[in-house]
Amino acid sequence: MADTTNNNLSSKPGDTGSEPDAGRAVLVGVLGGIISAAGYLVYQRLPDEQRDRLHKQVRGLLESRINEIRENFNV
Repeated sequence: MADTTNNNLSSKPGDTGSEPDAGRAVLVGVLGGIISAAGYLVYQRLPDEQRDRLHKQVRGLLESRINEIRENFNV
């Protein structure tokens, strides 16, 4: 006869083990926070001219992306 008992009593039916995913999510969140903080520190030390150029580039990128989305949805 085959042994059909469930040796893992803590798991529920349909539970796929979300703990590793939660750990990865926390790791990604922490790494993202560290990278964004480092980016902000670099941004703070930029001269005003470079900040203005960066702002213009970001605005241009956002405008082109918004226009692309509007064209796709025919808004």
